[in-house]
Amino acid sequence: MPVGSLLPFSVSPLGSGNTAGGSLGGLAPGGGVSGLHWLGPAGRKLSGFRLTEKFVLLLVFSGFITLCFGAIFFLPDSSKLLSGVFFQQPPQPPPQRSPIGPGLQDEEDGGRLARIREEHERALREAKDTLNRPPEQIKGEIQEEKDRLRSQGRGTAAARLHPRPFKEPIGVDGKDPTDPDIKEKRNKIKKMMKFAWDNYKQYAWGLNELKPIQKQGHSSNLFGNIQGATIVDSLDTLFIMGMKDEFNDAKEWVDKHLEFNVNAEVSVFEVNIRFVGGLLSAYHLSGEESKYSEKRPLNLEKLLPAFNTPTGIPWALLNIKINNYVGIGRNWPWASGGSSILAEFGTLHLEFIHLSEVSGNPVFAEKVMNIRKVLSRLDKPQGLYPNYLNPSSGQWGQHHVSVGGLGDSFYEYLLKAWLMSDKTDEDAKKLYYDAVQAIETHLIRKSGNGLTYIAEWKGGLLEHKMGHLTCFAGGMFALGADGAPNDKTGHHIELAAEIARTCHESYDRTTLKLGPEAFRFDGGVEAIATRQNEKYYILRPEVIETYMYMWRFTHDPKYRQWGWEAVQALEKYCRVEGGYSGIRDVYATHPSHDDVQQSFYLAETLKYLYLLFSDDDLLPLEHWIFNTEAHPLPIIQKADRTIQRIEN
Repeated sequence: MPVGSLLPFSVSPLGSGNTAGGSLGGLAPGGGVSGLHWLGPAGRKLSGFRLTEKFVLLLVFSGFITLCFGAIFFLPDSSKLLSGVFFQQPPQPPPQRSPIGPGLQDEEDGGRLARIREEHERALREAKDTLNRPPEQIKGEIQEEKDRLRSQGRGTAAARLHPRPFKEPIGVDGKDPTDPDIKEKRNKIKKMMKFAWDNYKQYAWGLNELKPIQKQGHSSNLFGNIQGATIVDSLDTLFIMGMKDEFNDAKEWVDKHLEFNVNAEVSVFEVNIRFVGGLLSAYHLSGEESKYSEKRPLNLEKLLPAFNTPTGIPWALLNIKINNYVGIGRNWPWASGGSSILAEFGTLHLEFIHLSEVSGNPVFAEKVMNIRKVLSRLDKPQGLYPNYLNPSSGQWGQHHVSVGGLGDSFYEYLLKAWLMSDKTDEDAKKLYYDAVQAIETHLIRKSGNGLTYIAEWKGGLLEHKMGHLTCFAGGMFALGADGAPNDKTGHHIELAAEIARTCHESYDRTTLKLGPEAFRFDGGVEAIATRQNEKYYILRPEVIETYMYMWRFTHDPKYRQWGWEAVQALEKYCRVEGGYSGIRDVYATHPSHDDVQQSFYLAETLKYLYLLFSDDDLLPLEHWIFNTEAHPLPIIQKADRTIQRIEN
């Protein structure tokens, strides 16, 4: 087809001998227009246009420009024109030539242009209609479309798996101890729980925690505006102790009042271990899914935007309401280089795996399995895991390693991920035992008087300090002893016993027989806090936790004896008129109280004491794993698993 026939007008080559073509629109050469120079067939300058010719020439030129701009506005789809520039397209097959003749082809081209004009006129009308509508209506329609797409995404993901049906729990109704003395001591611990609960209910019901001296509610910024931390944290303790009326009161409050849709920053870690762990545990113990289903998987998807980072390592803080599905979080301002904290992003695995199991939605498991992949690819200094990891760059921050604060529960969850998988998660097993080997080599030391402790590592230098939080490690080593490689089971039990002894010494060497927040092994002192800001006790559970595990694995009566010493100290120094309070200085003769009854006192400290004086058939360790807030979660048997594909 001649080129000229595709254009809206015909152009003949200059110098063809045709006046209309050779002189651009039939104008003969002559006259001049300043700045315009036209070349004839031999390259001669054409000038000398008369005034009327200038005017006509300008009209033609203006019409040409108008036509060009008009064509741009009526192009079929400008985005497709740009797509070939910015995005490489695969080669397209050559267009099929129509067998029809030139005349019919012209009719077809004309019809196509008419359809294009009609479509664009309709698009312009729709755009005008949209602009004339109120902004609120437009925003509402956009949100409806986002909600529709989001629900489709959830449906697609959930369709891949089926929720695991509820199984009757094993060992939730343990028998009373046959030994009268042990039974009496266990009953005493149950009375302590009732005293703590009754005072919370009377003075701070529905709030997060209790100020037992002022007899009013207390809340920290860890929970944002989420309320009821003590209620959710206590659900499983109340159930295990057979406090059914109190459990039902707590359950009713959760069903009616627990709300995650809050407009405030929350700690993803704290919400996970206390609220998610507490709700999952209550479900697995009681089987009353309907009471918790609204609060469990779907509303807890509100935590997922925390994972919207380049690496998938989650932020520490998230505003659940503002950032619902689309926003971003941030990290603690004091964290090294804007990093996430090892013990925070490393303490999501147990709860998120169970969320996927009970809901059938794999997204929770996918998030935590990605964390493991990121960590597996990183180099570890001396085989150790620093406490800080930047979620954007995927690089370690300050090289500070601790099995206590900032690092502790990461190691705990490596072991428990393997155990909770019915010992099929071989990656978790290897990561745990490799980490323990590095800890033994670089952090574990023995004092001059034979006390074994776990120091902290800062840039290659050891700080000979051990925190109360680190005392959980005795129980961890005991729990993992059975699977230790190279016949090291006995060695791990021995190491656990040595840590338990050191932590007991930190209690026994205080005036109040309660342990300090941290204790040191330098300057001629051993297992003693030397700094004022390390002498407080806030009802922490880690030492009692290790006693409980050591009793379960050895049945050595000294662990019950040490536990009872702690009970007596709690009753004598921490019990006040309105509940239980922490102590500001455990070395002081006359203690001063901090006036906070922590939710973990009911969730962990009293629960571990109760289990210490119970028979082994109450929550047997071959069937249950405790999250880091002492919420029991069932081991997922291979036959019951729904997310094996994700783990693999």
